[in-house]
Amino acid sequence: MEKLRIVFMGTPDFAVGILDTILKNNYNVVGVITAADKPAGRGQKMNYSAVKEYAMEKGLNLLQPTNLKDETFLVELKSLKANCQVVVAFRMLPEVVWRMPEFGTFNLHASLLPNYRGAAPINWAIINGETKTGVTTFFIDDKIDTGAIILAKETPINENENAGQLHDRLMILGSSIVIETLALIEKGAVSTTIQKDNPNIKTAYKLNRENCKIDWTKPGKEIYNLIRGLSPYPSAWCIIKQDNQEWNVKIHETKLHIETHHFPIGSIHTTKKEMKIAVKDGFIEICSIQFPGKKKMTASELRNGMQFSATCIAL
Repeated sequence: MEKLRIVFMGTPDFAVGILDTILKNNYNVVGVITAADKPAGRGQKMNYSAVKEYAMEKGLNLLQPTNLKDETFLVELKSLKANCQVVVAFRMLPEVVWRMPEFGTFNLHASLLPNYRGAAPINWAIINGETKTGVTTFFIDDKIDTGAIILAKETPINENENAGQLHDRLMILGSSIVIETLALIEKGAVSTTIQKDNPNIKTAYKLNRENCKIDWTKPGKEIYNLIRGLSPYPSAWCIIKQDNQEWNVKIHETKLHIETHHFPIGSIHTTKKEMKIAVKDGFIEICSIQFPGKKKMTASELRNGMQFSATCIAL
C-alpha cells in the first residue's frame, strides 16, 4: 500500500469541512490550492477564501495561482510530488494539472451525478423540489462534472429543509465519501462507472439575479421551493411596491398555505404579527424578510416599524 501525498484544491466553507476531515484522518496534505485574494466591500479590503483561512491556521503549504497554466505554478505544483489530488468546489482544471498525479485527480460533487452538474447543485435540487440528493466522487476529465464515478451516497431532502441546512449535511456526507475514496485509491481497489448522458439530465446552472427573482404567478409550491433553495444565500428576492415607493427585498423564510381565495396575485395581507402574499393556489406566509440596508427581520418585527396600505403589492 503506497502512502498518499495529497494536494487539496478548494475555496468555500464546504471545502473546508472536507479538508478538515482529511487531516483528522491523518492523511498527508502536501499542498493546498485556493482562489487568489479578492478586494471586497466598500473599503475594498482583501478577502481571503475560507480554505485559505483554514490552511493558514493549520500551517499548510498554500498556493494561490491566478492562472493554472502558468509555468511557475506548474513547476511549484510538480515539486510537491503529490500522487493524488482532491478537488472540492474549486474551478475547472487544465489537463496538465489534473493528469499530473500518479493516482489521478478526483472531485467531490454535491449531487448524484449525472444530475445537477454545474455550479449550484445544492440550491437547484431544492428549487426543483427533489426529494433526494447526495454526493459523488469522480475522476476529473476535460469537461465539467462528467468523469468516471468512483462512489456515490444518497440522502433524502426534507420538504422544509433549506439550502444552508442541506449544505451542512452534505458536507458531512461528502467528508465520509472522500475518506472512503482515498482508502480505495490507497489500496489500489478503485472501480469506476462511466457516466451515461441522457436528455433528462438536470443542470445546476450558475445562480444570478434573474433566476433568484420570485415570480408570484407561479404555483405556491414552486415559489416556496425557490425561497428555501436560495436560503440563506444568495436569497430569493422581489420588489414590494406601495404607493410611489418600491423596495427590492430579500425573502429568507416562508410557510406555504394552499387554499382557495379570490385575491389578486401578489397582493399583501397583514395582521399585527403576520404577512402573507397571495399566489394562485394559496398564500406564501413571510417568516423573515430583509429590506435594503436593514437587517433580516421577522414579519412581526417588520409590522412594528412599517405600515402597509391596501394597495401594497409584491412584484
